[in-house]
Amino acid sequence: MKLPRQDTIARQPDEHLVTHRVLLPRKIVEHPIRQVAKRLSMALVVLVATAAIVYADRDGYKDNNGDGVDLLDAFYYATVTLSTTGYGDITPAGDAARLVNILVVTPLRVLFLIILVGTTLEALTERTREEWRLNRWRSTLRDHTVVIGFGTKGRSAIRTVCATGLKKDQVVVVDPSSKVIDAAAAEGYAGIIGDATRSDVLRRAEVHKARQIIVATQRDDTAVLVTLTARQLNRGAKIVAAVREEENAPLLKQSGADAVITSASAAGRLLGLSVLSPAAGMVMEDLIQQGSGLDIVERPVIKAEVGKTPRETDDLVVSVIRGHRVLGYDDPDVGKLELTDRLITIVRATPGTQIAPDMRPLPRD
Repeated sequence: MKLPRQDTIARQPDEHLVTHRVLLPRKIVEHPIRQVAKRLSMALVVLVATAAIVYADRDGYKDNNGDGVDLLDAFYYATVTLSTTGYGDITPAGDAARLVNILVVTPLRVLFLIILVGTTLEALTERTREEWRLNRWRSTLRDHTVVIGFGTKGRSAIRTVCATGLKKDQVVVVDPSSKVIDAAAAEGYAGIIGDATRSDVLRRAEVHKARQIIVATQRDDTAVLVTLTARQLNRGAKIVAAVREEENAPLLKQSGADAVITSASAAGRLLGLSVLSPAAGMVMEDLIQQGSGLDIVERPVIKAEVGKTPRETDDLVVSVIRGHRVLGYDDPDVGKLELTDRLITIVRATPGTQIAPDMRPLPRD
């Protein structure tokens, strides 16, 4: 397979404008224009309230013109007072007016300034707050899962892994599209915008501290380069990659992938099986869909099962994992189950329940 140049892989129109951007999940807030409109409305209410208070006690105020205080003068006084301009042409002369200024108008002035200055302060502190969140996130992130590509395969992989109890804050998504990362952040995942074939992008995802890496890119050549780069940065992480063509699977394994899922051939085999036996195709589709019907999971051998054969267990055992070997349930080498073995079994899924941490669903195609 001929690999294209690295700078032409997985390129999106907006990639060079937002490369290396880190987007952490955050609570949904109001649109900025709506926030400003709300603050201006509050400021207007304070202004009108102050003007009404002054106009209600207009006889207690003195105007330098000597013609008394009307409604326009009340709004004028409220404006220059709340904005702390204070020209001094209209002043409270009566004791009641002065007392109202002390107890009512002054607190309203402080509230008015807080409303107007609040927007500016929020804009100034937003960058500092985001930097603090990002630094704290980097310092606490370890043993996490990195997902390269947030398409159909990447989303399904994340949901399957999270079904075992993995928290969303332990998942980092890497994708060159800003819209895709926005969607990932909206679902509660941290996101990195950039080309995952570049080592500096993967470092921002803290790949060197990750426990497992899922490569779910759209192209096989991209998956090869991503796997090579990820394996160079992290020698101990478990890397699972998906490819479209089966002929590229050996190349992925040579690049450092621990497991390779061939999506095109798997879909083709399922189509062929459904043609030969629609019922068998339905059963396989049921096994593929996590959380409904039948699920295929990996679990440890319990003490009560030690010394038994796979057929004597309560669950339907498909394979036995012994060391680094995967043995069929009827393999003569299995013999009796050992405490260090792990079983691949088919169980009945219960909707709404979470898979136990020691029971891992197998990767879906």
